[in-house]
Amino acid sequence: MKLGARVFKTGVAIVFALFLAQLLNIPSPVFAGIAAIFAIQPSIYRSYLTILEQIQGNLIGAIVAVIFGMVFGHHIVAVGIAAIVVMGLMIKFKLEKSLTLALVTVVAVMEVQGDDFLMFGLMRFAAVMVGVFAAFVVNLVFLPPRYEVKLFTNINSLQDDIIRWTRLAIRQASEHTSTKMALRKLSNRMNDIEKLYDFYKEERHYLHDKKNAKVRKLVVYRQMILTSRKSLELLHRLHKHENEISHLPEQFRLMIQERLDFLLTYHEQLLLKYTGKLRPEISQWALQDEYLQRNEVMEIFIKQISLAQEQEDEEEFSSYHLLYILSRILDYEENLEHMDTLIVSYRNYHGKEKNSDLEADFY
Repeated sequence: MKLGARVFKTGVAIVFALFLAQLLNIPSPVFAGIAAIFAIQPSIYRSYLTILEQIQGNLIGAIVAVIFGMVFGHHIVAVGIAAIVVMGLMIKFKLEKSLTLALVTVVAVMEVQGDDFLMFGLMRFAAVMVGVFAAFVVNLVFLPPRYEVKLFTNINSLQDDIIRWTRLAIRQASEHTSTKMALRKLSNRMNDIEKLYDFYKEERHYLHDKKNAKVRKLVVYRQMILTSRKSLELLHRLHKHENEISHLPEQFRLMIQERLDFLLTYHEQLLLKYTGKLRPEISQWALQDEYLQRNEVMEIFIKQISLAQEQEDEEEFSSYHLLYILSRILDYEENLEHMDTLIVSYRNYHGKEKNSDLEADFY
Protein backbone atom coordinates (compact mmCIF):
# COMPACT_ATOMS: atom_id res chain seq x y z
CA MET A 1 0.00 0.00 0.00
CA LYS A 2 1.37 3.41 -1.02
CA LEU A 3 1.25 6.28 1.46
CA GLY A 4 0.33 9.40 -0.48
CA ALA A 5 0.42 13.08 0.39
CA ARG A 6 -3.17 12.98 1.65
CA VAL A 7 -2.22 10.45 4.35
CA PHE A 8 0.54 12.70 5.68
CA LYS A 9 -1.70 15.77 5.44
CA THR A 10 -4.36 14.02 7.50
CA GLY A 11 -1.83 13.34 10.24
CA VAL A 12 -0.55 16.91 10.17
CA ALA A 13 -4.13 18.26 10.23
CA ILE A 14 -4.94 16.22 13.34
CA VAL A 15 -1.84 17.50 15.13
CA PHE A 16 -2.53 21.09 14.07
CA ALA A 17 -6.19 20.87 15.12
CA LEU A 18 -5.28 19.50 18.56
CA PHE A 19 -2.61 22.18 18.95
CA LEU A 20 -5.04 24.99 18.08
CA ALA A 21 -7.69 23.60 20.42
CA GLN A 22 -5.22 23.45 23.31
CA LEU A 23 -3.86 26.92 22.45
CA LEU A 24 -7.39 28.35 22.62
CA ASN A 25 -8.12 26.41 25.83
CA ILE A 26 -11.06 24.63 24.25
CA PRO A 27 -12.24 21.69 26.38
CA SER A 28 -12.31 18.25 24.76
CA PRO A 29 -9.85 19.04 21.93
CA VAL A 30 -10.32 15.50 20.66
CA PHE A 31 -13.39 16.73 18.75
CA ALA A 32 -11.16 19.10 16.82
CA GLY A 33 -8.97 16.15 15.79
CA ILE A 34 -12.01 14.13 14.73
CA ALA A 35 -13.31 17.05 12.64
CA ALA A 36 -9.92 17.43 10.93
CA ILE A 37 -10.06 13.80 9.78
CA PHE A 38 -13.36 14.32 7.98
CA ALA A 39 -12.44 17.75 6.59
CA ILE A 40 -9.27 16.83 4.64
CA GLN A 41 -9.93 16.95 0.89
CA PRO A 42 -7.87 16.03 -2.21
CA SER A 43 -7.82 19.60 -3.61
CA ILE A 44 -7.70 23.15 -2.25
CA TYR A 45 -10.91 24.13 -4.04
CA ARG A 46 -12.76 21.16 -2.58
CA SER A 47 -11.41 22.10 0.86
CA TYR A 48 -12.91 25.55 0.39
CA LEU A 49 -16.28 24.08 -0.61
CA THR A 50 -16.08 21.60 2.25
CA ILE A 51 -15.44 24.24 4.90
CA LEU A 52 -18.50 26.20 3.71
CA GLU A 53 -20.66 23.10 3.71
CA GLN A 54 -19.42 21.89 7.07
CA ILE A 55 -20.05 25.25 8.71
CA GLN A 56 -23.68 24.93 7.62
CA GLY A 57 -23.89 21.29 8.65
CA ASN A 58 -22.34 21.89 12.06
CA LEU A 59 -24.63 24.83 12.69
CA ILE A 60 -27.64 22.63 11.93
CA GLY A 61 -26.29 19.88 14.20
CA ALA A 62 -25.48 22.27 17.04
CA ILE A 63 -28.84 24.12 16.88
CA VAL A 64 -30.85 20.88 16.83
CA ALA A 65 -28.74 19.44 19.66
CA VAL A 66 -29.23 22.55 21.84
CA ILE A 67 -32.98 22.62 21.20
CA PHE A 68 -33.42 18.93 21.98
CA GLY A 69 -31.15 19.18 25.02
CA MET A 70 -33.10 22.09 26.47
CA VAL A 71 -36.54 20.65 25.65
CA PHE A 72 -36.14 16.88 26.08
CA GLY A 73 -33.02 16.63 28.20
CA HIS A 74 -30.05 14.37 27.55
CA HIS A 75 -31.75 10.99 27.44
CA ILE A 76 -30.22 8.60 24.93
CA VAL A 77 -33.55 8.38 23.08
CA ALA A 78 -33.53 12.16 22.65
CA VAL A 79 -30.01 11.94 21.19
CA GLY A 80 -31.22 9.36 18.65
CA ILE A 81 -34.26 11.41 17.67
CA ALA A 82 -32.10 14.54 17.32
CA ALA A 83 -29.74 12.60 15.04
CA ILE A 84 -32.70 11.53 12.86
CA VAL A 85 -33.91 15.14 12.61
CA VAL A 86 -30.42 16.33 11.66
CA MET A 87 -30.12 13.66 8.96
CA GLY A 88 -33.46 14.71 7.52
CA LEU A 89 -32.46 18.37 7.45
CA MET A 90 -29.06 17.63 5.94
CA ILE A 91 -30.63 15.60 3.15
CA LYS A 92 -33.26 18.30 2.63
CA PHE A 93 -30.59 21.00 2.19
CA LYS A 94 -28.32 18.71 0.11
CA LEU A 95 -25.51 18.71 2.67
CA GLU A 96 -25.00 14.95 2.73
CA LYS A 97 -21.19 15.23 2.52
CA SER A 98 -21.11 16.92 5.95
CA LEU A 99 -23.66 14.57 7.51
CA THR A 100 -21.14 12.52 9.50
CA LEU A 101 -19.51 15.56 11.08
CA ALA A 102 -22.92 17.09 11.87
CA LEU A 103 -23.86 13.92 13.76
CA VAL A 104 -20.56 14.10 15.66
CA THR A 105 -21.55 17.64 16.66
CA VAL A 106 -24.99 16.44 17.83
CA VAL A 107 -23.52 13.74 20.07
CA ALA A 108 -20.74 16.03 21.32
CA VAL A 109 -23.18 18.77 22.33
CA MET A 110 -25.91 16.56 23.81
CA GLU A 111 -23.40 14.51 25.77
CA VAL A 112 -22.80 17.54 28.04
CA GLN A 113 -25.07 17.67 31.08
CA GLY A 114 -25.55 20.16 33.91
CA ASP A 115 -26.25 23.86 34.29
CA ASP A 116 -23.50 24.87 31.88
CA PHE A 117 -24.94 22.76 29.08
CA LEU A 118 -25.32 25.65 26.64
CA MET A 119 -21.81 27.02 27.20
CA PHE A 120 -20.18 23.60 26.97
CA GLY A 121 -22.24 22.85 23.87
CA LEU A 122 -20.94 25.99 22.20
CA MET A 123 -17.38 25.05 23.15
CA ARG A 124 -17.81 21.59 21.59
CA PHE A 125 -19.15 23.25 18.45
CA ALA A 126 -16.14 25.57 18.45
CA ALA A 127 -13.81 22.57 18.77
CA VAL A 128 -15.36 20.97 15.71
CA MET A 129 -14.99 24.18 13.70
CA VAL A 130 -11.36 24.51 14.78
CA GLY A 131 -10.74 21.05 13.33
CA VAL A 132 -12.40 22.01 10.04
CA PHE A 133 -10.36 25.21 9.82
CA ALA A 134 -7.12 23.37 10.66
CA ALA A 135 -7.72 20.87 7.86
CA PHE A 136 -8.29 23.69 5.37
CA VAL A 137 -5.07 25.49 6.38
CA VAL A 138 -3.03 22.27 6.16
CA ASN A 139 -4.45 21.49 2.72
CA LEU A 140 -3.62 25.02 1.60
CA VAL A 141 -0.05 25.19 2.94
CA PHE A 142 1.32 21.68 3.50
CA LEU A 143 2.09 19.77 0.27
CA PRO A 144 -0.57 21.59 -1.80
CA PRO A 145 -1.82 19.25 -4.52
CA ARG A 146 -0.38 19.72 -8.02
CA TYR A 147 -2.39 17.53 -10.33
CA GLU A 148 -1.04 18.48 -13.75
CA VAL A 149 2.12 16.35 -13.52
CA LYS A 150 0.16 13.43 -12.10
CA LEU A 151 -2.49 13.80 -14.82
CA PHE A 152 -0.03 13.86 -17.73
CA THR A 153 2.06 11.05 -16.21
CA ASN A 154 -1.01 8.83 -15.94
CA ILE A 155 -2.21 9.67 -19.46
CA ASN A 156 1.24 8.97 -20.90
CA SER A 157 1.61 5.70 -18.99
CA LEU A 158 -1.88 4.50 -19.87
CA GLN A 159 -1.42 5.30 -23.54
CA ASP A 160 1.91 3.45 -23.63
CA ASP A 161 0.16 0.33 -22.35
CA ILE A 162 -2.76 0.71 -24.76
CA ILE A 163 -0.34 1.07 -27.68
CA ARG A 164 1.61 -2.00 -26.57
CA TRP A 165 -1.52 -4.17 -26.29
CA THR A 166 -2.97 -2.86 -29.56
CA ARG A 167 0.18 -3.78 -31.47
CA LEU A 168 0.05 -7.25 -29.97
CA ALA A 169 -3.67 -7.63 -30.73
CA ILE A 170 -3.45 -6.67 -34.40
CA ARG A 171 -0.60 -9.15 -34.85
CA GLN A 172 -2.60 -11.93 -33.18
CA ALA A 173 0.20 -12.24 -30.61
CA SER A 174 -1.68 -11.53 -27.39
CA GLU A 175 -3.08 -14.22 -25.11
CA HIS A 176 -6.88 -13.95 -24.79
CA THR A 177 -7.19 -14.15 -20.99
CA SER A 178 -4.27 -11.80 -20.36
CA THR A 179 -5.70 -9.25 -22.78
CA LYS A 180 -9.11 -9.46 -21.11
CA MET A 181 -7.57 -8.79 -17.69
CA ALA A 182 -5.46 -5.96 -19.11
CA LEU A 183 -8.53 -4.33 -20.66
CA ARG A 184 -10.29 -4.34 -17.31
CA LYS A 185 -7.29 -2.71 -15.62
CA LEU A 186 -6.92 -0.17 -18.43
CA SER A 187 -10.58 0.81 -18.09
CA ASN A 188 -10.14 1.33 -14.34
CA ARG A 189 -7.07 3.48 -14.95
CA MET A 190 -9.03 5.52 -17.48
CA ASN A 191 -11.67 6.22 -14.81
CA ASP A 192 -8.94 7.28 -12.38
CA ILE A 193 -7.60 9.70 -14.99
CA GLU A 194 -11.06 11.24 -15.34
CA LYS A 195 -11.02 11.92 -11.59
CA LEU A 196 -7.53 13.43 -11.79
CA TYR A 197 -8.76 15.69 -14.58
CA ASP A 198 -11.60 16.90 -12.36
CA PHE A 199 -9.11 17.63 -9.55
CA TYR A 200 -6.83 19.52 -11.95
CA LYS A 201 -9.81 21.45 -13.31
CA GLU A 202 -10.64 22.61 -9.79
CA GLU A 203 -7.20 24.15 -9.23
CA ARG A 204 -7.48 27.94 -9.23
CA HIS A 205 -5.09 30.54 -10.70
CA TYR A 206 -5.45 34.24 -9.98
CA LEU A 207 -3.06 35.73 -12.58
CA HIS A 208 -4.65 36.54 -15.95
CA ASP A 209 -1.90 34.90 -18.04
CA LYS A 210 -2.01 31.71 -15.99
CA LYS A 211 -5.80 31.60 -16.30
CA ASN A 212 -5.58 31.71 -20.10
CA ALA A 213 -2.91 29.03 -20.19
CA LYS A 214 -4.95 26.88 -17.79
CA VAL A 215 -8.05 27.12 -20.01
CA ARG A 216 -6.06 25.98 -23.06
CA LYS A 217 -4.44 23.18 -21.07
CA LEU A 218 -7.83 21.94 -19.91
CA VAL A 219 -8.99 21.70 -23.52
CA VAL A 220 -5.80 19.85 -24.52
CA TYR A 221 -5.99 17.40 -21.61
CA ARG A 222 -9.68 16.80 -22.23
CA GLN A 223 -8.85 15.85 -25.82
CA MET A 224 -5.92 13.69 -24.68
CA ILE A 225 -8.26 11.73 -22.43
CA LEU A 226 -10.91 11.43 -25.15
CA THR A 227 -8.34 10.22 -27.69
CA SER A 228 -6.96 7.66 -25.26
CA ARG A 229 -10.50 6.46 -24.65
CA LYS A 230 -11.02 6.06 -28.40
CA SER A 231 -7.83 4.02 -28.65
CA LEU A 232 -9.03 1.86 -25.75
CA GLU A 233 -12.38 1.32 -27.51
CA LEU A 234 -10.48 0.25 -30.61
CA LEU A 235 -8.47 -2.23 -28.55
CA HIS A 236 -11.71 -3.62 -27.09
CA ARG A 237 -13.05 -4.14 -30.60
CA LEU A 238 -9.87 -5.86 -31.81
CA HIS A 239 -9.94 -8.16 -28.80
CA LYS A 240 -13.62 -9.00 -29.26
CA HIS A 241 -13.13 -10.02 -32.88
CA GLU A 242 -9.61 -11.48 -32.69
CA ASN A 243 -10.69 -14.87 -34.04
CA GLU A 244 -12.64 -13.36 -36.92
CA ILE A 245 -9.79 -10.99 -37.83
CA SER A 246 -7.41 -13.91 -38.08
CA HIS A 247 -9.54 -15.29 -41.00
CA LEU A 248 -9.34 -12.10 -43.03
CA PRO A 249 -7.20 -12.09 -46.19
CA GLU A 250 -3.54 -11.62 -45.30
CA GLN A 251 -3.10 -8.53 -47.46
CA PHE A 252 -6.10 -6.88 -45.83
CA ARG A 253 -4.85 -7.72 -42.32
CA LEU A 254 -1.47 -6.24 -43.17
CA MET A 255 -3.15 -3.06 -44.35
CA ILE A 256 -5.01 -2.74 -41.02
CA GLN A 257 -1.81 -3.52 -39.13
CA GLU A 258 0.14 -0.88 -41.04
CA ARG A 259 -2.60 1.70 -40.55
CA LEU A 260 -2.81 1.10 -36.81
CA ASP A 261 0.98 1.14 -36.40
CA PHE A 262 0.92 4.45 -38.22
CA LEU A 263 -1.79 5.92 -35.95
CA LEU A 264 -0.19 4.60 -32.77
CA THR A 265 3.17 6.13 -33.72
CA TYR A 266 1.36 9.37 -34.48
CA HIS A 267 -0.19 9.28 -31.00
CA GLU A 268 3.23 8.77 -29.41
CA GLN A 269 4.55 11.74 -31.38
CA LEU A 270 1.72 13.99 -30.21
CA LEU A 271 2.49 13.31 -26.55
CA LEU A 272 6.14 14.12 -27.23
CA LYS A 273 5.11 17.27 -29.09
CA TYR A 274 3.11 18.50 -26.10
CA THR A 275 6.17 18.24 -23.84
CA GLY A 276 8.27 20.12 -26.40
CA LYS A 277 10.46 17.15 -27.33
CA LEU A 278 9.25 17.00 -30.91
CA ARG A 279 9.29 19.65 -33.62
CA PRO A 280 5.74 20.52 -34.79
CA GLU A 281 6.36 19.62 -38.45
CA ILE A 282 7.47 16.05 -37.65
CA SER A 283 3.96 14.75 -37.02
CA GLN A 284 2.26 16.42 -39.97
CA TRP A 285 1.56 12.95 -41.29
CA ALA A 286 -1.59 13.72 -43.29
CA LEU A 287 0.46 15.41 -46.01
CA GLN A 288 2.81 12.49 -46.54
CA ASP A 289 2.22 10.58 -49.77
CA GLU A 290 3.70 7.26 -48.64
CA TYR A 291 0.74 6.58 -46.32
CA LEU A 292 -2.77 5.67 -47.38
CA GLN A 293 -5.20 8.55 -47.11
CA ARG A 294 -8.49 8.17 -45.28
CA ASN A 295 -10.60 7.89 -48.41
CA GLU A 296 -8.30 5.13 -49.72
CA VAL A 297 -8.65 3.20 -46.48
CA MET A 298 -12.43 3.51 -46.67
CA GLU A 299 -12.47 2.25 -50.25
CA ILE A 300 -10.41 -0.81 -49.29
CA PHE A 301 -12.74 -1.54 -46.39
CA ILE A 302 -15.84 -1.15 -48.58
CA LYS A 303 -14.44 -3.58 -51.12
CA GLN A 304 -13.67 -6.10 -48.39
CA ILE A 305 -17.15 -5.65 -46.87
CA SER A 306 -18.72 -6.32 -50.27
CA LEU A 307 -16.56 -9.40 -50.69
CA ALA A 308 -17.46 -10.60 -47.19
CA GLN A 309 -21.17 -10.20 -47.94
CA GLU A 310 -20.84 -12.39 -51.03
CA GLN A 311 -19.03 -15.14 -49.13
CA GLU A 312 -20.83 -14.80 -45.81
CA ASP A 313 -22.05 -17.88 -43.96
CA GLU A 314 -22.36 -18.85 -40.28
CA GLU A 315 -18.67 -19.51 -39.83
CA GLU A 316 -17.35 -16.54 -41.81
CA PHE A 317 -16.49 -13.07 -40.59
CA SER A 318 -19.64 -10.95 -40.73
CA SER A 319 -19.45 -7.82 -42.82
CA TYR A 320 -20.87 -5.57 -40.09
CA HIS A 321 -17.88 -6.45 -37.86
CA LEU A 322 -15.70 -4.76 -40.43
CA LEU A 323 -17.89 -1.67 -40.17
CA TYR A 324 -17.35 -1.64 -36.41
CA ILE A 325 -13.58 -1.81 -36.85
CA LEU A 326 -13.59 0.83 -39.59
CA SER A 327 -15.66 3.22 -37.48
CA ARG A 328 -13.31 2.78 -34.50
CA ILE A 329 -10.23 3.40 -36.65
CA LEU A 330 -11.70 6.51 -38.29
CA ASP A 331 -12.95 7.85 -34.98
CA TYR A 332 -9.52 7.36 -33.40
CA GLU A 333 -7.86 9.01 -36.41
CA GLU A 334 -10.12 12.07 -36.31
CA ASN A 335 -9.51 12.56 -32.59
CA LEU A 336 -5.76 12.34 -33.16
CA GLU A 337 -5.98 15.09 -35.78
CA HIS A 338 -8.02 17.29 -33.45
CA MET A 339 -5.55 16.63 -30.63
CA ASP A 340 -2.71 17.65 -32.96
CA THR A 341 -4.47 20.92 -33.79
CA LEU A 342 -5.05 21.75 -30.11
CA ILE A 343 -1.45 20.97 -29.13
CA VAL A 344 -0.06 23.11 -31.97
CA SER A 345 -2.36 25.96 -30.92
CA TYR A 346 -1.28 25.66 -27.29
CA ARG A 347 2.43 25.55 -28.20
CA ASN A 348 2.03 28.63 -30.43
CA TYR A 349 0.40 30.71 -27.70
CA HIS A 350 2.12 29.36 -24.60
CA GLY A 351 5.24 27.61 -25.89
CA LYS A 352 7.53 29.82 -23.80
CA GLU A 353 5.73 29.04 -20.57
CA LYS A 354 7.26 26.19 -18.61
CA ASN A 355 5.85 24.09 -15.82
CA SER A 356 8.77 23.43 -13.49
CA ASP A 357 7.11 20.32 -12.05
CA LEU A 358 6.44 18.92 -15.51
CA GLU A 359 9.92 19.82 -16.74
CA ALA A 360 11.57 17.65 -14.09
CA ASP A 361 10.02 14.48 -15.53
CA PHE A 362 9.39 15.14 -19.21
CA TYR A 363 11.40 18.05 -20.61
